[in-house]
Amino acid sequence: YRDVVTGAIREASFNPTAKFENAVIERRDLEYLYNDGELYYFMDPETYDQVPLNADKLGDNFKFVKENTVCRISSWKGSVFSVDPPTFVELAVTETEPGVRGDTATNVTKEAVLETGAVVKVPIFINEGDVLKIDTRTGEYLERA
Repeated sequence: YRDVVTGAIREASFNPTAKFENAVIERRDLEYLYNDGELYYFMDPETYDQVPLNADKLGDNFKFVKENTVCRISSWKGSVFSVDPPTFVELAVTETEPGVRGDTATNVTKEAVLETGAVVKVPIFINEGDVLKIDTRTGEYLERA
């Protein structure tokens, strides 16, 4: 089984007649505010309470989240174990190589740095300043926004 809080996978044997208590998972939407270099701060939009979280709770797809983005936070007994960003985000390209004029080969891609610092593969026609729609589950470029 997988430990919900730590993510560790453990092996265990159980009696077929054993009964288990259902885990009550709390999910709520919190707005990402800022990172002070050590902790990431989220705010409950209803109560304005701030929730500080360590980077290990965020996951790899958090690199696509910018300030003021609403994320789904999952917790068990007050302990946060998952931070899920929106499925799709729109981010501006801050750095990319210019496309080579006349290159008409299909499926030619280049790397682009987004405003959050994340790097994604994009078609050669994408330029700096373009706003892109990104799938945070896969980290892939979908379209220009």
